[in-house]
Parts: sequence; structure tokens; C-alpha cells
Amino acid sequence: MTSNPPDLRPDLAPKPQFGDAPRPDQPTLGMVSLGCPKALVDSERILTRLRAEGYGISADYKGADAVIVNTCGFLDSAKAESLDAIGEALKENGKVIVTGCLGAEPDYIREHHPRILAVTGPHQYEQVLDAVHAAVPPSPNPFVDLLPAAGVKLTPRHFSYLKISEGCNHKCKFCIIPDMRGLLASRPAHAVLREAEKLVSAGVRELLVISQDTSAYGLDRKYDVNPWKEGEVRSHITDLTRALGQLAPAEELWVRLHYVYPYPHVRELIPLMADASNAVLPYLDIPFQHAHPDVLKRMARPAAAAKTLDEIRAWREICPEITLRSTFIVGYPGETEAEFQHLLDWMDEAQLDRVGCFKYENVAGARSNALPDHVPEELKQERWERFMEKAQAISEAKLAAKVGQVMQVIVDEIDEDGVATCRTKADAPEIDGNLFIDEGTEGLSVGDLVTVEVDEAGEYDLWGALRS
Repeated sequence: MTSNPPDLRPDLAPKPQFGDAPRPDQPTLGMVSLGCPKALVDSERILTRLRAEGYGISADYKGADAVIVNTCGFLDSAKAESLDAIGEALKENGKVIVTGCLGAEPDYIREHHPRILAVTGPHQYEQVLDAVHAAVPPSPNPFVDLLPAAGVKLTPRHFSYLKISEGCNHKCKFCIIPDMRGLLASRPAHAVLREAEKLVSAGVRELLVISQDTSAYGLDRKYDVNPWKEGEVRSHITDLTRALGQLAPAEELWVRLHYVYPYPHVRELIPLMADASNAVLPYLDIPFQHAHPDVLKRMARPAAAAKTLDEIRAWREICPEITLRSTFIVGYPGETEAEFQHLLDWMDEAQLDRVGCFKYENVAGARSNALPDHVPEELKQERWERFMEKAQAISEAKLAAKVGQVMQVIVDEIDEDGVATCRTKADAPEIDGNLFIDEGTEGLSVGDLVTVEVDEAGEYDLWGALRS
């Protein structure tokens, strides 16, 4: 049993989980999926297509005829991790196909690893399939190779990421995502709902809605209207969220929103979270990144910092139990001590429930690289430690206030000693905290939604006992 570490990189997806072993003589592929939940969804889509063509999926290098490495290129440290993963796959297997965000820089990859079979960019599924076909010809058996209705999932069976759009229209100076993944491209609302309905029918109890900019969903489609069931649904985040929350009773399904920019229309989502009959959780993941207006201006961020605290107050008035999570960057070029102190003071006032933090890094191609007055590494580290100390104190106080409360949790894991690792409605997988149940777990199964009373709190995690 481990507590949620304060230095956890706040953008990572859970470690992929692979299903049944391949059948004898079945062409088999390995998958290394790095980076964020959006990349994990890309990996799931690639493997779903390959499973439909008769390929097996191996959990290790040696059992695979070739390996696909889905890379991350968000930070230079992530690029280094991706290069290391490619090198390991080449050493252990020899046949490697590279895709994902770093795949947008094929020359950079081949400079380090010239032996790779192919490189494709993010969400270029057809090119990945072509590369796989060339390296490992398919051999489908329609009587044996049955594809689950919901496709291949790399998360535990009880939760799933639901990607509603690709790309981003913002031009934040520290970010190269629009260069790698393009401008906003939203999926039709009925297509998202159809996928979500299949997932729920397959036993998924928690849908995690993701994109690069969830609040902007449908803008590129001019919020078009789509047929759904006996009526219609608009491609707008409010309408989509309402429909997702009606797919199953709130006692049986959780719908969690991630990457929500604090636009004014976000306030329309809050009543859905306050409605106990709707499955939308009172949880918002909002990438504030900083609080000082001058830093946000240098970042070219779309948010108006002066109004953010007012919005937070308004959200809490509508839904007092709302959980707010965010990520921040410290040590951005030009960040002064006064600007950083402003961020700490803002944290005192905002009282966010869950917080992650990056130390600023240069990324090849980002406009922020050319900004003056870069912050020394040792000062970045010092500010990161001060920021996390502040966030930890806020988290500890908020969790202590939950002792004695009765709440619903979802069971993620039960270890050999019978200790159940769970999450509350305030906790997303991997990036937030846990609630542990030490006794009486004999009748529990992974994916159960159960009621507990909180009896102990730590800095990031809770402990509780089952209640009927």
C-alpha cells in the first residue's frame, strides 16, 4: 500500500493493463504506451483495429513479433523517456514501430534510433496499421478472434477514458500540442454518446472525459445538432455532459470531466454536478497553470486570472461539494519572486482540493524558449518545493475535514492481504489520492461502488470502513 506521492507527474495515464494471452501461432504485437490519458486512448484505438484483424496482444517484448511504442513529446524529459523506451524495445525485441506525439519529429527519432521500422505521428492510425502489416502480416481467424463490443481497453475494466475531441486552438507559448496534434477537431455528439453507451453496457462504472480543451468541445462544429435516441443532442459540452450523466443512474455510474478551461459557460455545468440524480461528478480538472496576470500574459494563456477566484466562488455557491483540481507551472521564464508569491497567496484564497505542479522545461519548438530571464534550475526546484508544501497543507486540512463523513467510493484494487484501494468522487485515477479499506473486504470486487465512513486522513489519502 502506498500513498499518493506529492511529486507525481500530474499528466500521466495509468499503466496499461493487457488482457488474455494470444492463441498459439497468432501474429502478436506488444504495445508501450507513454504519456497522458489521451495517448492511452490512441493506443486503445490502434489495438482495437489490430485485434479486429486477428492480431494478439503481448504483455512483454519476448512474446511479440513486433512492438509499437506510442510516444510522448510534451516535455523534453518526456522525449528522453520516449527515446529510452524505443531503445529498450529495440534491444529486447528488435522490431519497433514508433507513433504518437514524438512521431511528429521522425528525423529526431531516427537520429537516435536508425533501426526502427517506421515512424508515424499522433492519431495516424492508418499509417500505424500499414507499418504493422509490412512487419507482421495479419492472420485472422473469425471463429476465434472475437473483439469485445467496446473494443480493446488498456485500463481496468471498471473505468475508461472517453476522448471527445482532438487538437487545440490555443497558442500557449510553452506548449507544442497544436503543432503535434493540430487544431480543435470535435467528435459528433452522437458518436461520443454511442461509444459511452457501449462502455457502460460492457461494465464500465466510471467515464473520464478527456481532450486537449474540453470546454471548447463543438466550437469547430458550430455546435451542430445530432440525432440521439428519440431526440437530438447538440455538440456542446453542456449538452454532451448532461446526456452522459443520463446514461445510467448516479448510483451506478460516475462521469468525470478533465481539462476544462475556465470559460464563462463552464458555470452551466455546475448545476449538473449539484443534481444528485445525474451521474456527473462534482469534480472539475482545470489547468490554471499560474495566477499572476503578467505570467499568464507571457504564457499567452486564454484565462482571465482576475475573474478566476470569482468563478470559483460562484461554482462553490452552486455546488458546495465540488472538488477542484489543477496543474501549475513554476519557474516560467521571467517569473519573479513577487509573481511566485502571488501564486502562493492565490492558492491560500482558492483552496483547491487537488494540485499538481511542473517545473518549467524548454521544449523544442515552443515559443517560450526565446523568452528572456529564464529561471535557474535550483530556483525552480526551490519554488516547486514551496508550492507543493503549500498544496500539501491545503490537501491535509481538507482531507481531515472529511473524517466522519459517509461517502460512496469505487474499488480499484484488492491486494493479497485483503486491503482494498478505492477512490472517492474527489479522486481521479493515478493523479489524485486513494481511500483504503483495511477490514471486511471479503465480499468486495474491483469496480464495486460501495459506501464507507471515513475514519482517518493523511496528507493525500483517506482510510475508511464499510457501511451498509
